[in-house]
Amino acid sequence: MWAASCLASCCAACACDACRTVVSGISRRSARIAYCGLFAFSLIVAWILREVAAPLMESLPWINHFSHTPSREWFETDAVLRVSLGNFLFFTILAVLMIGVKTQRDPRDSMHHGGWMMKIICWFILVIFMFFVPNEIISFYETISKFGSGMFLLVQVMLLLDFVHGWNDKWVGFDEQFWYVALFVVSLVCYVATFAFSGVLYHFFTPSGQDCGLNVFFITMTLILAFVFAIVALHPAVNGSVLPASVISLYCTYLCYSALASEPRDYECNGLHKHSKAVSTGTLTLGLLTTVLSVVYSAVRAGSSAAVLSPPNSPRAGKPLLPLDAREEEEEKAKPVSYSYAFFHLIFSLASMYSAMLLTGWSTSVGESGKLVDVGWPSVWVRIITSWATALLYLWSLVAPIMFPEREF
Repeated sequence: MWAASCLASCCAACACDACRTVVSGISRRSARIAYCGLFAFSLIVAWILREVAAPLMESLPWINHFSHTPSREWFETDAVLRVSLGNFLFFTILAVLMIGVKTQRDPRDSMHHGGWMMKIICWFILVIFMFFVPNEIISFYETISKFGSGMFLLVQVMLLLDFVHGWNDKWVGFDEQFWYVALFVVSLVCYVATFAFSGVLYHFFTPSGQDCGLNVFFITMTLILAFVFAIVALHPAVNGSVLPASVISLYCTYLCYSALASEPRDYECNGLHKHSKAVSTGTLTLGLLTTVLSVVYSAVRAGSSAAVLSPPNSPRAGKPLLPLDAREEEEEKAKPVSYSYAFFHLIFSLASMYSAMLLTGWSTSVGESGKLVDVGWPSVWVRIITSWATALLYLWSLVAPIMFPEREF
């Protein structure tokens, strides 16, 4: 017993030293990566608790105070929502604290980049505390998370449009034949992929002998939008480019696939999983990994997007690699921040809501669907509406300069 106690103490001391070493190594340059790592860790915690915490939560009287004990899926969803709420509050508090930070001289700039041991402790306290709040608060958070998830998807669309237009402008700016050929080749590949992908969707999600009118409508509408993008972009009055049109067409087709793949497994038109009722751990892991990468990329992209986040006159140049003397360091601190810290943390707050909806099937999945990442009719419609919103925003970016020539877009 004494040996076991000593071993446990040594392990705890080593773990604390390791944590101190890690957090002390986080610099200004790696702070954004550290936030992404903390967010990814929160998703892993939520997923693990969804799988193992249900029996423990059933025994907690302030959670399971019902006359009839709910199903296991209810406790799994509740565990994910409580972790997500703690994560949401953590990043929301940081977002509020960072409002108005414009220069690196602001003391809150150091708060954003440093103090990682205290931040990790506060994060753990918030997440643990969420398991003591009443169920009514969790139910309210579940409701508003659906709206927050929609806002996060809208931010994703805005970032994609900003990226595609920037990509096109950069290649056109070279004004060389090679880059024009490259534009044509990439556009052609995107359009071929779009039409081939659409054919695959017709094959798997409109099986013969079934009334799959809704799926046919979704796929056909996506194809029509691809043609509309090309027609509008190539119109002489618009004078647009085919590259953004082709990339947005492929992205809308992907969203259509994502929506159809999220249909319940027992839906007769979901032919992709018609012959597979069991869901392996590998499939779940892949689904969660895809979710983590998607959410983390959106946050990083948001943190570096000049169009969305950068304050006026914000420098985009990297930090010098050589040490600075006292005077140069003072001038460095007086520089404006390179992106909006408040909006950066707000992205993570919205992403916390979005990831909770993914892990719970938008809080409507039961039975087998409750074991899947991002399955259920609410997820289907959110994906489809996001696809249509992407189309509208892209078309608006083309016609707005013509409708309002006196404004800058």
